[in-house]
Amino acid sequence: MVVPPTTTLSGRTGAVVLGDGDVAAALAVCATDPVGSVLAASRLEQAVAGGVRRAGGELWGYAEGDVLLAVCWVGANLVPVLGPLDADVASRALSAFAELGRSRGRRCSSIVGPADAVLGLWSRLRGSWPLEREVRAHQPSMVLDGDPLVAPDPRVRRSRPDEYDMVLPACVRMFTEEVGYSPASGPGGPYETRVRRLVEDGRSFVLVDRVGSLRRPRVVFKAEVPAVAGGVAQVQGVWVDPERRGERLSEGGMARVAELARAEIAPVVSLYVNGYNTRAVRAYQAVGFREVGAYATVLF
Repeated sequence: MVVPPTTTLSGRTGAVVLGDGDVAAALAVCATDPVGSVLAASRLEQAVAGGVRRAGGELWGYAEGDVLLAVCWVGANLVPVLGPLDADVASRALSAFAELGRSRGRRCSSIVGPADAVLGLWSRLRGSWPLEREVRAHQPSMVLDGDPLVAPDPRVRRSRPDEYDMVLPACVRMFTEEVGYSPASGPGGPYETRVRRLVEDGRSFVLVDRVGSLRRPRVVFKAEVPAVAGGVAQVQGVWVDPERRGERLSEGGMARVAELARAEIAPVVSLYVNGYNTRAVRAYQAVGFREVGAYATVLF
């Protein structure tokens, strides 16, 4: 069994709800797989300063012999992080997390993270939680840690706060295409607040061009970097306006996002993509992203 360093949990074993004093130990578990754990670790790094609750969720841990071996971040998404455990230990951790999940009920809109952990956890929870809406069982996890292989599009830049009203519709269209329903809930809603915060924090990237018969400016490419931790910046929400698809905007756009992110946010840029979206996979490969593992997502 591979044990992450500095992860002792005095007097606790099995699956437990952790507190603010356990965040450092949880981050040590995440550090064993920085790319796979970035969704959880980004929240935990926020919790270092403000506490778990202010970071927007709950933290679960699994320990054996007072040693923390696995964690789950439970917020809008449930993100399991197992680290490099033996198969028997990983199975015990997932079973314990499933038991804790059954007792506490479903609060998340998805389970997402490394595929083995997500699918293993869901196989144990299925039947206890409401039926899933969709399971995306194979989502290649890809990274770029060097210069992109195609020329970055210099027109791609960070969104400006005064462009929020232009950025939000593109984000809503992307989400609706990807997930199947609109996330919009009106001014000040959680999705709207998230988009605004990403713009304000410099984590939203766009290409604005004039589209349609009226030639009004519109976002024609966009991407965000919402999760950053452990030297990894994870890109999400990549989208090209349907009227501009086929122009290879995603390749130059992603090259530019990766270039800016590596220079100013984190040295390793990651993403995960639906395996059935072969066009996107090929585009990311053309940019220089290489596959390093697999994610999975269970949508409710």
